[in-house]
Formats: sequence, structure tokens, C-alpha cells
Amino acid sequence: MEALYLLIPLSVALVFIALWIFFRASDDGQFDDLVGPALRILQDDDKPPTDQKSSGEF
Repeated sequence: MEALYLLIPLSVALVFIALWIFFRASDDGQFDDLVGPALRILQDDDKPPTDQKSSGEF
């Protein structure tokens, strides 16, 4: 029973800290664009460099 006197305030404090972190991240714009980074990785931007030496022309 004595452990509840310690665990209940600690759990309430932990919930408030988690909510504070979530709302701070939300205010900073962390969750503004959730789709962009997922689609950006699918774009193929890997193009080989075009040198004159690699194309056979000197």
C-alpha cells in the first residue's frame, strides 16, 4: 500500500511530461508533413555523372 503513495504521483508526473513533450513537438512543426518524407525516398534522383570521358568522347 505504501508503494502506491510513490507510484501514483510518479505516473501522473510521467503523463504530464509525455504530454508536454508531445505538444511541444506539435507546436514546433514536427508533425506538419508526414507524407512528404515517405514519398521523397521513392523518387529516383540517382543519376550517374555525365563526363566526356565516360561517354567515349575525348
